[in-house]
Amino acid sequence: MTANLLIKNARIFNSAYRIFYKGYLSVVDGRIFDMGKGQPPEGFLAEEVIDAEGKSIIPGLIDIHMHIESSMVTPEPFGYHLATCGVTSVVAEPHEIANVKGVEGIRAMLAAGKGSPIDIFFGVPSSVPSSDMSLETSAAEIDEAELLDLLSEPAVACLGEIMNARTVIDSADSKTNRLIRLVKKNAPNMPIEGHCPRLTGADLTRYIYQGVDSDHTEHTLNEIKERYFNGMCVQLQEKTLRTEIINHIIENNLFDSTALVTDDVMTDKLVRLGHLNYVAKKAVDLGFTAEQAVYCATATPASRMRLHDRGRLRPGLLADFVIMQDLNQFEVDKTFKNGKLVYDTKKGYKPPDVQRAFPEDFYHTMHISPPTVQDFAIPSGEQGKVKCRVMIIHPDRTHTSEEFAEVLVRDGMLDWQAAGLKLAVCFERHGKTKGGRGVGFMGGAMLKKGAIATSCAHDHHNLLVVGENPIDMERAARYVTEAGGGMACALDGNIIAAFALPVAGLLSEKPLIEFASEVEALKNAMVSLGYDHYSPIMSLCTTSLPVSPYLKLTDKGLVDVLAGKIVPLIVA
Repeated sequence: MTANLLIKNARIFNSAYRIFYKGYLSVVDGRIFDMGKGQPPEGFLAEEVIDAEGKSIIPGLIDIHMHIESSMVTPEPFGYHLATCGVTSVVAEPHEIANVKGVEGIRAMLAAGKGSPIDIFFGVPSSVPSSDMSLETSAAEIDEAELLDLLSEPAVACLGEIMNARTVIDSADSKTNRLIRLVKKNAPNMPIEGHCPRLTGADLTRYIYQGVDSDHTEHTLNEIKERYFNGMCVQLQEKTLRTEIINHIIENNLFDSTALVTDDVMTDKLVRLGHLNYVAKKAVDLGFTAEQAVYCATATPASRMRLHDRGRLRPGLLADFVIMQDLNQFEVDKTFKNGKLVYDTKKGYKPPDVQRAFPEDFYHTMHISPPTVQDFAIPSGEQGKVKCRVMIIHPDRTHTSEEFAEVLVRDGMLDWQAAGLKLAVCFERHGKTKGGRGVGFMGGAMLKKGAIATSCAHDHHNLLVVGENPIDMERAARYVTEAGGGMACALDGNIIAAFALPVAGLLSEKPLIEFASEVEALKNAMVSLGYDHYSPIMSLCTTSLPVSPYLKLTDKGLVDVLAGKIVPLIVA
């Protein structure tokens, strides 16, 4: 037999022993064929021979918890760029677009990803909406009929993250538990992905008992230990990587229960730093060996998602592998998918020209008139000074906290500017409630001047506007509304940075690197307005996520996340 490809003089990663050995690897019909230590057998025939010159070969990286929509670009250009990072498979959870377009949105993402050079699997969103319609207004809902329909899709790998943990624990007949039971009955081997920040003790074990046995959210070391102890697959994203957690994994040999993931990566960061390769590099910087990091970015995620045809380098598996330029830096030289070269650092790649790849109605999802200055005047039936809730933004995390401030009532209106507060208003933009809006105040690492508006407000994706004055708030909101979705920063009545997200108000079809420069400019504008956060765009967009602690804002109002209820702006 003549191999299609032979790579010799390589350092090849062996997952069983978590070591590299000097040897060769060959490919036949997209799968790994003969491989071994030293040189290939004498007379071995191959159509193409590559001398790796001592470089390392690892399995293609596999990211099993991520959201394409967080990059704000469509699947095909996203997949092309991930190949430059050594990523050959992802499991994307499309609950962002599902909140705007439902099952139609998921199927459109499936179709849009088919031209990608890497494999894009999907998790069926279990949390659309992320909480329930009493706390937020989404344009669509995923229930049992929609889930059963989607389970037949070959690209579906799991039930997506169970974000509304309280309903799993407290209500046997909740929609979430009904979805879990449906998966257990119709796809009993399918993984059920978790999202349970701060859940501990009996609540955690009850959550796991229902079949939800992974978690990717941020935790203390003790909370991480409890998850390992109870048999969960712990999925570590960048913000969870800390020295004490890395050391605990190493000391207790927990690599088979540890998967490196990205969750959310903004486009500018993706271009500047990388994707899962960057998370793996950071794990090495904090104490993992390169071998341990590779294992947790390939073998463990493949096992977790039952992707048994990949994740290791052995005969018979898919020939998904990466030749590394610098292993410790996770710097890619070449990426192969099904034995075909899909990226070569010497040649780069030409981004696809994607235009109008989605159904026409996806480009018309801002069912709202542009807000006016009067929409940012907040009435009060009280007199004198009132005590108001304030959402505090912290520079080092997306979890918020609650404080209180006194606000003077002037002519029946809250004088929030005199109190030094920033106003946040979330307008329902799906045309469901005809003018529904929620109002709150923000402080902490928030902007100090100007305003920001976004149609990408997790997870309901209504129009969120935050600002220091009504004029700039009106200007930013008008840009986003008229652009069909996007983000905008305004100062002194002018737009100082903005980008459009015409696909469902969430995605751009521009080439990824070009769009990344627009994202970088907007992020810098946010910083210039005083937004002090390691990821300002993601911080802003998650201030409306009603399943992430502790106080959040939706079109329904302020949400006490742990209590799972709307709370009033004015306390006394």
